[in-house]
This record gives sequence, structure tokens and C-alpha cells, in this order.
Amino acid sequence: MSHRPGSGLAAVSSALLAMNRQMEVRDVLKTIVVSARELLDAEYAALGVPDDHGGFAQFVVDGVSDAQWRAIGPLPRQHGILASMLHTAETERLADVRKDPRFEGWPEAHPEMSDFIGLPVRDGDETLAALFLANKRCPKPDGSCGFTAEDEELLTLLAQHAAIALTNARLYERSRELTIAEERSRLAHELHDAVSQKLFSLRLTAQAAAALVDRDPARAKGELQQVAALAAEAADELRAAVVELRPAALDEDGLVHTLRTQVQVLDRAHSARVTFDAVGVRALPAAQEEALLRVAQEALHNALRHSGAGLVTVALTRSGAGGVLLAVTDDGKGFEPSTVRSAGRHLGLVSMRDRAAGVGGILTVTSAPGRGTTIEMEVPGG
Repeated sequence: MSHRPGSGLAAVSSALLAMNRQMEVRDVLKTIVVSARELLDAEYAALGVPDDHGGFAQFVVDGVSDAQWRAIGPLPRQHGILASMLHTAETERLADVRKDPRFEGWPEAHPEMSDFIGLPVRDGDETLAALFLANKRCPKPDGSCGFTAEDEELLTLLAQHAAIALTNARLYERSRELTIAEERSRLAHELHDAVSQKLFSLRLTAQAAAALVDRDPARAKGELQQVAALAAEAADELRAAVVELRPAALDEDGLVHTLRTQVQVLDRAHSARVTFDAVGVRALPAAQEEALLRVAQEALHNALRHSGAGLVTVALTRSGAGGVLLAVTDDGKGFEPSTVRSAGRHLGLVSMRDRAAGVGGILTVTSAPGRGTTIEMEVPGG
């Protein structure tokens, strides 16, 4: 224990919390490697996610500089001890990896390693990754110091929680992919319902104008003016849909700027007035900002397509403890929320509630027939 500065219940707890705090797979992998290296006080740590072709789909290291990593060359293959860890549930703990009969050497730029510990990260019968560490930091005058049974116990505990964190991150990324697919499907239907109908009307009006040119030029002129108006509306509908299809630049522009830009486009594209205001809002974690943006888009879609509103307002304000409150309000015809649920028409409310809950937020819907609708989403501070 004296050679492990990160030992103790607090260090283990910190490592486990750090792993489960990440949402992206790549971030989880890196956190696992860093946590393992610090917890066992090793010089090097690595984690490889196998592919289906005898190599690794992802390989994350800690303790090796970027220059060293580039010099080492291509990702390793599944051979030797790496392959052993991927095909067994057993932990490998070696006093000197170079003396193991399975050792097959390493590239010229690879750092020298001796004492070694590694094990698979498993979810049931599936091996998600292989985690291994080398060169425990401790005095080795006679080569006797290396990874201990206690280290093995700690690493096994870490690997069990790593499997949970990695599985959750994969599910999160898959849910995001499904959400993107669902949104694109919705937009495809919206394009068909809105733009296609306008184009059909435009064609009929143009045909009517052509039939009237010779016998009633004045009426033909009126029809052509209608053609121009319909074409302008169709162009606006397309512009609004493209804004929704284009990935929001949250990483570069932040929530406030991104939402303001989209509101400005929607204000130009629709007859209803759409306004935006933000007061005292600070940057939030990426997952929260994305959820707020998507809920705002869904609420705007409902207000502009279904409510018959003349005014739609979007507001972002600071709430308690550094959180943010989003409010999308329209002066449209409103609805009875319980009636909408019983009729099986959710107007995206289920999706919005799921998004809010997914980032620790709360969604509130206030509406009544003839009294407009307000959709609020509050998220805690990051």
C-alpha cells in the first residue's frame, strides 16, 4: 500500500465516479485507462477494443507521449498476451512480460516494459476490451517489486465498473443515432406535407394562368402573382427545413447563438412572429445544451405547424444553482394535454420529456383550449 499514492476508498470511489460521468465511448475509454494507471500507480496503461478482423477498433494509451505513440507505428494486432486477454476471463499478472513464452516482442520505439498485469473488460460473455498496465512505480533493486494480489483485486473491481460505463456509453451513442434518424424521418414527412403541397398548388395555378392568358389577361396576371407567392412560400419552407437538417453548431457557437440563429430563420419562413431572448445564461455541458436545443426545436415545430399562433416566443433564463430554464410560448389555439394523451397524439411530448429526463431536467406543459401553450424545460447547472 505504501507505493500506491492513489490507494484507499476515496481514490477508488473517484475512479468509478469519473468513469460513469462520461457519455461518449471515447471519453469513457480514456477515463478507464487514466483511472487504472493512477489507481495502481503504474508507468503505462492501455486499453484495446477488438474489431472483427484480428486487430483493434480503438486503442487508448496513457503514459506514452504523442510523439512516442506516432513513432511506435500502427495499432497492435490481436496476438500473444493481448490475444490471451481477449479470449479468456482470467487476469494475467507477470513479474516480467518479456520472459513469458507468448511474448512476441514489440516495435523499436516501444517503451521497455517488465512487470505486467492485464485482464478483459467483459459484459456477460462478451469481451468489450482488454485492459493492461505495466511497470509498477516502486523500488526494484532486485526485481522483486511488481503488481500484487491487492492490485489484481482493485483492477478487477475497476474492470467490472468499466464494463457498465462502456455499455452505457454505447447505448447512449446508439440512442443518439436513433434520435437523428427519427428527426430526419419527421423532416421528410414535413417536407412532403408542406413543400410538396405548395408545389402542387403552384403547378395548378400556373396551368390556370396559361389557360387565361389569351381570353382574360387580367385574371391571368392575378394567377401569375399567386404563382410567385406560392413559390416564395415553398422556398421559405425549404429554407426552414434545411436549418433543422443541418447539424446545430453547438460546439462552435454555443446554445444561445445557435438557437437565436434558428429562431431568426423560422421568423422569416413563417407568417407568425418568432422571437428569442436570453438573459444571464452560461455555458452548460454538451449533453444538456443539445437536449435544450432539441426540445426547443420540437416545441417550435408544434407551435408553427399546429397551433395557428400569431406570436411564438423563445426565452432562455438562468435558474437556481446555475441551471437554465427554457420557455417556448405561443398564443395559438392551445389544447387539453390529457385529451391529447388519450387520443394517442403526443405532439412530441413523450420525446421532449425523455430528453429532459435524460439530462436531469424537468419538462412542464401548460395549455388549454383557446389559451395558447407554454412548454418549459429546466435543467440543473453543470
